[in-house]
Amino acid sequence: MTDVDIPCYRRSARTDWRMWLLLAVGSVFLWAGSVIDPADNCSEDGRECAPWLVPLAQGFGALIALGAGLNMLANPNRGSFIDPATGDLIWWKGRIGSSGGDEGRIHPSQISRLRIVRQEDSDDAVHLYDQSGERLFWFDEEVIPWPYYRWAARLAARWPHIVVEQEG
Repeated sequence: MTDVDIPCYRRSARTDWRMWLLLAVGSVFLWAGSVIDPADNCSEDGRECAPWLVPLAQGFGALIALGAGLNMLANPNRGSFIDPATGDLIWWKGRIGSSGGDEGRIHPSQISRLRIVRQEDSDDAVHLYDQSGERLFWFDEEVIPWPYYRWAARLAARWPHIVVEQEG
C-alpha cells in the first residue's frame, strides 16, 4: 500500500452545503419579509395580528444570510492529508500555515488509536489518540471524509498498529 490509499481531504465554506443552505434560508426570510405587508399579517377574522413578526423575520433572514455570506467570503477550510515528504498526518481547521487556524501533525507511527462514536441524535464524533493516550487537539469528524470508518480503516491498513474503535 502507498500513501495514496489515504486520500487528501479538504472542505471550505464555499464547498460546504450547510453554508449554502443557510444562505438560501436567510435569503428566503429576507425576501418574504420584504414582500409581505405587516398589516396583512392577521387571521381571517382579524382577532389575531402580529405585524411585528414580518420585520422580525426579515431581520432574522438578513442576519442568517449575512453570516453565511461573510463566512463564505472568508472561506475558512478544513481537512487532512499525509505529507509525502515526512509521512506525517497533517490536519487543519481555518487556514493551514497561518496563525488564524488550528492545525496538528503526527507521524502515523505515533498514533495508538482512532475512536469513532456513532450518535443517533447528533453528529458522529471522531477522536485521535497518540501513544501516550492523549487525545490530539483539533482532529475530529470535520477533518476527514465521511464515511469516517472507511478512512480510518485505510489508515489502519497502512499502519496496522493503529486500533480503530467504533462505538454506537
